[in-house]
Amino acid sequence: MKLSPVPDLPEFDAGDDVPALVSERVDLRPDDVVCVASTIVSKVEGRVADLADFPAGPRAREVATRLERATGERKDPRFAQAVLEESTDLLMESPFLLTETRFGHVTVNAGIDRSNVPGGDLLLLPKRPSESAARIAAGLDADRVVVTDTCGRPFRHGQRGVAIGWAGTPAARDWRGERDRDGRELGVTVQAVVDELAAAANLVAGEGAGGTPVVVVRDFEFGDHDGSDALFRDVEGDFVRQALRGWSFEDG
Repeated sequence: MKLSPVPDLPEFDAGDDVPALVSERVDLRPDDVVCVASTIVSKVEGRVADLADFPAGPRAREVATRLERATGERKDPRFAQAVLEESTDLLMESPFLLTETRFGHVTVNAGIDRSNVPGGDLLLLPKRPSESAARIAAGLDADRVVVTDTCGRPFRHGQRGVAIGWAGTPAARDWRGERDRDGRELGVTVQAVVDELAAAANLVAGEGAGGTPVVVVRDFEFGDHDGSDALFRDVEGDFVRQALRGWSFEDG
């Protein structure tokens, strides 16, 4: 498997044609996987916003005050309002905002970015990233597209790339029912391949001012496995989320 960044891409703006700009710079094969950073998807879809677009309501002011008490730092209640509006659930209110986005991704601050946002204060995640991935794939010679983002992980330091949308490929390959080298049947192994592709692409794309938001993965083979699109856990099966509902940072 080989990963290559698409070179010399411009700064993206609302309405730009991502498939055309990528296709001008690289010759794609039908079985390539094109990993696209959510930042450029958000920009071309007009998801740049200003703090002034989110006048803070009572709930946002309450959340900002709670964060200030927990961290000792000034928190803008307008940012808290933006997070609330981009979320369906607020799982933790301090010492940071852990949220569920409207498309099911659990992340800090609803994934709202405040870096590399020319022309605005905030960059919101795409509204429906898998639909975005399908639109991009429709304009490319490659059939598979993964929309990537970076986020932290429970129990570990640092961030890594994850998939928030995908098209043309299952999110995971299901090994259940297959056998290991000793002949034992696998009962729980479901491999989140779109997350692994996103993490690999992030190693090539880099962070900060790297400016390489699209990476082509060549010669990745899904293999003869069942596929699954169940990447985001349902609330009923997410025991960590259920535990968070009964826990308070202030209570310890």
